[in-house]
Amino acid sequence: MTDRLLTVAEAAEQLGTGERFVRRLIAERRIRYVKLGRPVRVPESAVTEYIEARTVEPTRRTRTRYGRAA
Repeated sequence: MTDRLLTVAEAAEQLGTGERFVRRLIAERRIRYVKLGRPVRVPESAVTEYIEARTVEPTRRTRTRYGRAA
């Protein structure tokens, strides 16, 4: 199964950021990309992996009944 290749603008839209941020991720090699001559494309799965790797799950904190003792 082939992965859809996104333009930098499309990847930025999926991430909810600007194109400059995606280009910085590419320059720092923090996200997978495909270079097709001069144009650069980002696989859709790479965007999904980037989001999943940086998703922080909330912690469930148990509350004490009255808080801390003085």
